[in-house]
Amino acid sequence: MSHVLYKPPSLAESSWREQLRLAYTDPKSLLEDLNLLPSLEMPKVWGPFSMRVPKALASRIRPNDPNDPILRQILPSEEETHSVTGFSLDPVGDNAARQRKGLLHKYHGRVLLITTGACAVHCRYCFRQNFGYAQDSVGKLSDSPALEYIATNPSIKEVILSGGDPFMLSTQSLEQLTNRLRENGHIETLRIHTRMPVVLPDRITSDLLEWLASLPWAVVIVIHANHANEFDASVDLALSKLRGIGAHLLNQAVLLRGINDNAEALEALARRSFQAGVLPYYLHRLDPVAGSHRYEVRSEELARLMTALRTKLSGYLVPRLVQEIEGAPYKVPLL
Repeated sequence: MSHVLYKPPSLAESSWREQLRLAYTDPKSLLEDLNLLPSLEMPKVWGPFSMRVPKALASRIRPNDPNDPILRQILPSEEETHSVTGFSLDPVGDNAARQRKGLLHKYHGRVLLITTGACAVHCRYCFRQNFGYAQDSVGKLSDSPALEYIATNPSIKEVILSGGDPFMLSTQSLEQLTNRLRENGHIETLRIHTRMPVVLPDRITSDLLEWLASLPWAVVIVIHANHANEFDASVDLALSKLRGIGAHLLNQAVLLRGINDNAEALEALARRSFQAGVLPYYLHRLDPVAGSHRYEVRSEELARLMTALRTKLSGYLVPRLVQEIEGAPYKVPLL
């Protein structure tokens, strides 16, 4: 049975696409608007990973502060061109986990669909910044080996939409994908990994909410925020709308040197995300992708951080510190 919900783009839908078009893609323009030139030297060279920062997110960066925790996540650096032992192009074994075009199968009972290579923001520590999205996303649904793989594997109970960011797709495209997934009676949960409610809250449109509310499965939306400053009233509203259609909201963060590598910042993040209706889920140790070494937190600091965090927070607010290791059957708890 077809579930057609799509309508012509609303004003809000047009707005979020227009915001994408107007996003910062040049470090100089961003630094000028933040009054950080010439006090902060503009990067002369960086790797092939381009810059993109929506102005909705950039508005939360403190002007005149070169150490702002949001700025440090998105500003390119010459260090990205340095080769460092232990940092690679495929740090978590995505290529080895590829079972079909656009499908990764690492863990029992769940698969991950690469829906798109596009993101609204380009985080400089992104572990998939070198992934071959053009050749390895789900592609045309009329002839999708990935969806056929799901259909013939009844042990798969959960489908994860990732990328890139699934919410970069049109609502119509997302609906077409889930209409195909409806054909598989063994699916119980749809999980969506997205940074969009945080970096571009206007993407949470009425059409998107109507589609999510129509889905026959439990819907889990995992957002990605690393610092309390990433939340504001517009993010709270977007998350409230997602909760309103019954979605379960979780946050996963990455432990990043100079951004959230102290107990005070992690405590504030946990409390602020919970205030917005999002339960802290994972705190990832940095995936060692080439060019991201400036964000690495040393192993000997991890126990101290987690002990301090457990001292400050109720248990349900403490995220699980994990690391993704190629070949492991699950995210590996570190402490």
